[in-house]
Amino acid sequence: MAGDVVLATEGLTKEFKGFVAVKDVSLKVARGSIHALIGPNGAGKSTCFNLLTKFIEPTRGRIVYNGQDITGGKPAQIARLGLVRSFQISAVFGHLTALENVRVALQRALGTSFHFWRSDRSLAALNERALELLNEVGLGEWHDRPAVELPYGRKRALEIATTLALDPEMMLLDEPMAGMGHEDIDRVSALIRRVAQNRTVLMVEHNMKVVASLSDRITVLARGEVLAEGPYEEVSREAAVIQAYMGSTHQGELRGRSH
Repeated sequence: MAGDVVLATEGLTKEFKGFVAVKDVSLKVARGSIHALIGPNGAGKSTCFNLLTKFIEPTRGRIVYNGQDITGGKPAQIARLGLVRSFQISAVFGHLTALENVRVALQRALGTSFHFWRSDRSLAALNERALELLNEVGLGEWHDRPAVELPYGRKRALEIATTLALDPEMMLLDEPMAGMGHEDIDRVSALIRRVAQNRTVLMVEHNMKVVASLSDRITVLARGEVLAEGPYEEVSREAAVIQAYMGSTHQGELRGRSH
């Protein structure tokens, strides 16, 4: 688990009253890569993500981040180590502007998140950094727009900006393209590629075209177990992977990208 591996698991398993949702998953995510966790519905992807970010505890196995065993850690502790899941701090406040939302996230990073009594002058000191983050995700010109008024794709970009406010070394993105149209998918894909230039990204994503274009490496889960791992173009050709997607809505895309 050393060297270029930033996040790794060994024998990660989760049982729910006799049902094995995740079984003996050993995962290695290379530092600086975009790694996708994919699989048909019910494959255990969400459970695996919840295990990695400590929203649920494993039945057995261990999780190591930057050489440190975090199996017994809590979500907030893990976020402070630099491993941040987007939805942990990405629930935007609809009545606040885009800039104010990012500023709240910056306050959280400083340990002053809930000090809403702080003076405007004190909060204004965070405005410059908040605007930098908004510009990084393409929302600079939307800085004074209430979050509730943002188009869906722009709101997801704001969520990524609030995640970036914690200055994560590794970002875990849970279905970042869910519910998006083609234009928003292209915009957010470009955003993920840009913010991943100096970070590691692990994402769960159902859109196979996005996975194929963004990922350096993928891990395929089926019935809670690792079915295959490697570059998309290689893994998508494997008979076992194609079989796992038989009957799923993604089968055509998976096979289409492999030829």
